[in-house]
Amino acid sequence: MKLNGNKALYRYLFITVAIFIAIGSLIISNILVKDLSKEERSKIEIWAKATKEAASDAESQNMSLILSIIEGNQTIPVILHDKKENLYTSVNIDLPQEKRQDFLRSKAIKFSRKHEPIMIKVEGFEQYVYYDDSYTLKRLQTYPYIQLGVMFIFLITSLMAVLNTKRMEQDRLWVGLTKETAHQLGTPISSLMAWTEYLRLKGIDNSIIENMEKDIDRLQMITDRFSKVGSAPDLEKENLNNIIKTTVGYLEARISKKITFNFNFPDTPLYANINEALFSWVIENLTKNAVDAMGGQGDITYYLSEKNQYIFIDIEDKGKGINKSKFKDIFSPGFTTKSRGWGLGLSLAKRIIEQYHKGKIYVKFSELYVGTVFRIELKKAE
Repeated sequence: MKLNGNKALYRYLFITVAIFIAIGSLIISNILVKDLSKEERSKIEIWAKATKEAASDAESQNMSLILSIIEGNQTIPVILHDKKENLYTSVNIDLPQEKRQDFLRSKAIKFSRKHEPIMIKVEGFEQYVYYDDSYTLKRLQTYPYIQLGVMFIFLITSLMAVLNTKRMEQDRLWVGLTKETAHQLGTPISSLMAWTEYLRLKGIDNSIIENMEKDIDRLQMITDRFSKVGSAPDLEKENLNNIIKTTVGYLEARISKKITFNFNFPDTPLYANINEALFSWVIENLTKNAVDAMGGQGDITYYLSEKNQYIFIDIEDKGKGINKSKFKDIFSPGFTTKSRGWGLGLSLAKRIIEQYHKGKIYVKFSELYVGTVFRIELKKAE
């Protein structure tokens, strides 16, 4: 228990550290973006002053310095709007072949929403400078989101790896448990078989011995089922109509006489590739659950139907029903609403149908105090 607690603590610690790293990265990146944005604003203001000086008639101006400042802007997209001529010119912007003025006008409006334009006013000359963030600043703005995306993928991958490891540990536990159960059942079954032969030699009522042999056969089938968990079972083309009726027929003689079994099957048998021992186990589990849900009295109906390449097996009871929030939980190992039992029946049923038979099992319908319908979907045998 302490080891599991430490593992959980490490997982939470890892997630907390990852969150702090992500938040810290966003804060630092935001500070850098603001600082760089201020710096670019200063550069554009200097660039605007140099443009203003170039447009003036002052004799003392240093044209080489002014031109070097103007030409030094190689990264920041800039649009100059001459109010008098209503003319737009640009720097560091790729222009289309046609309607360039309309293109620059719409760009200037877009830039003005992001940064306040700078006015250049000289006698007989009035221009406005519109500018956008540099390509470097834009990349820096997107970097935190890329970093968060990578970190999110890393975090999800790590969590999935942890969950898969935990699931594999659980699987090994269930497989080991079932195989050990099969091994332990072997000795008493052999002993019981010897005892039936002994009783037959003693002239005991043959009907009693036959019933004992049926139960021994049942124990052997259960042992065979347990031994198959964890290994790929052999699938054969089987008549589902017969297997369901045979499984239910065995249970009928051993459960409450107040249960009525109904079969709504098509006249033509339906075939699927299944392992009979494991599939009958699923039907048995669902039937016993239905009996428990109805308190040992009521109707259980089995439906068989087909559509396209699939066969549908529905098992309907008139029991207490299942809350919708529990539809998925009931198939989890250890989940049970009963005071007794380990909560493995539906979990193993899901493994048998979905992993071994490549089908589906789920709650098709359930309403509290009305009843439940479990559905199994299998592919038709060719």
